[in-house]
Amino acid sequence: MWAPDIYEGSPTPVTAFLSIAPKISIFANMSRVSIVASYGGTLQQIFFFCSIASMILGALAAMAQTKVKRPLAHSSIGHVGYIRTGFSCGTIEGIQSLLIGIFVYASMRIDAFAIVPALRQTRVQYIADLGALAKTNPISAMTFSITMFSYAGIPPLAGFCSKFYLFFATLGCGAYFLAPVGVVTSVIGRWAAGRLP
Repeated sequence: MWAPDIYEGSPTPVTAFLSIAPKISIFANMSRVSIVASYGGTLQQIFFFCSIASMILGALAAMAQTKVKRPLAHSSIGHVGYIRTGFSCGTIEGIQSLLIGIFVYASMRIDAFAIVPALRQTRVQYIADLGALAKTNPISAMTFSITMFSYAGIPPLAGFCSKFYLFFATLGCGAYFLAPVGVVTSVIGRWAAGRLP
């Protein structure tokens, strides 16, 4: 719950680091543990529940935001849920989809937080202020729009491909309830991320 406040109040380079580095290290360590030792059904159910809770919280909380950085914080919460689906499968396909998801997530984050300082220089702080960005800085507007569409999972962008691999791995491990929840929260997240471009 503290993430949106930290994203809003911190300098952009610190926010970018805090949105990428801890998640990569946590999932790298969890992947190492899951490769060495298998976990039982109870722990897998806990991972499934945490994935669902994170996806739902990230999608629903991003809908009510009005500033530019706060929806990025909530989408970060949701993307942790998406990436956790690959980990909670406990299969090689799940770990492979997790690695693809983390790579795409880090790439989208770097791109988004490279554009946010340019938005701050043009005095854009609220989502409503983004309408004039296409006139003042069209290249930043186009890059930011493509990044947000990738966040939303619009095909054929990288965000869609990573979510596709994650949900495909989830279906492959037999978690048939987790993939539809991910698709529904992804559709809700499309509305929230779609407001930014």
